Amino acid sequence: MTFKELGLGPEILAAIEESGYTEPTPIQAGAIPSIIEGRDVIGSAQTGTGKTAAFALPALHRLGGHQKGPPRCLVLGPTRELAAQVKGQFEKYGSASPLKCTLV
Repeated sequence: MTFKELGLGPEILAAIEESGYTEPTPIQAGAIPSIIEGRDVIGSAQTGTGKTAAFALPALHRLGGHQKGPPRCLVLGPTRELAAQVKGQFEKYGSASPLKCTLV
């Protein structure tokens, strides 16, 4: 399976390729299509298996390139350090998007 087969948009696919990813991990392959469809997902996987990408990539896909208006996505993390890591990944994957991300 490839990231393109998961239904992600071209800007996100370009960011994935730039990040050096070649194929989705099991958690990504299982979660991304369901999230793109708008379904709720609960996932669990070992550290380093791409869990952040499993929710960030389809979230960015669903948000599209719209930049005006109120916040449309909220990601909560248990620590500031983890929240900062998640923010960094959203910025990396959404680098071709006008969407903005902030850490609170």
